[in-house]
Amino acid sequence: MKNVIALIGSATTSSANHKLIEYIRTEASDTFQVTIYDRLKTLPHFDPELSLEHTPSAIREMRNLIEDADGVIISTPEYVFSIPSGLKNAIEWCVATTVFSGKPLGIITASTSGIKGHEELQLIMHTLTATFTPETTLLIQGVKGKIDAHGVIIDLETRESLRLFTKALSALLGNESH
Repeated sequence: MKNVIALIGSATTSSANHKLIEYIRTEASDTFQVTIYDRLKTLPHFDPELSLEHTPSAIREMRNLIEDADGVIISTPEYVFSIPSGLKNAIEWCVATTVFSGKPLGIITASTSGIKGHEELQLIMHTLTATFTPETTLLIQGVKGKIDAHGVIIDLETRESLRLFTKALSALLGNESH
């Protein structure tokens, strides 16, 4: 079974992005395993002088998780028309490496609007040569109205979009479609 690491851009553990990844984890349980990495807010600030030598252990651990995974999902809100600083920081720590090069990737932006953040994240990940398709990118606008207080995705269109996203990511990982 393939292993996918999910990076969650939100610093809030009860965020809509966490709930979306939990939904995908269940949806994909027969084709790939999802490991959630939600420690972005604990990472040190990017320091280019430490990027390749004397790299902090937390950064080496994160990079190894990405490198060893068969694929990556990034699920993030949009903050001030951009990606959150914690996610940007984590990605900056990876720029001088090849951990994202050719790595199958799913991108979810779930926010009030999310358009600019979604475009930005695709541009960044294209620059890092991650492998993704239009089917493995998903913009969920107005996400708070699509998930109830118990974390259940109540919007049928969102559930179907997540199902199709999961199927496309599974195919990108090299799994048979399910």
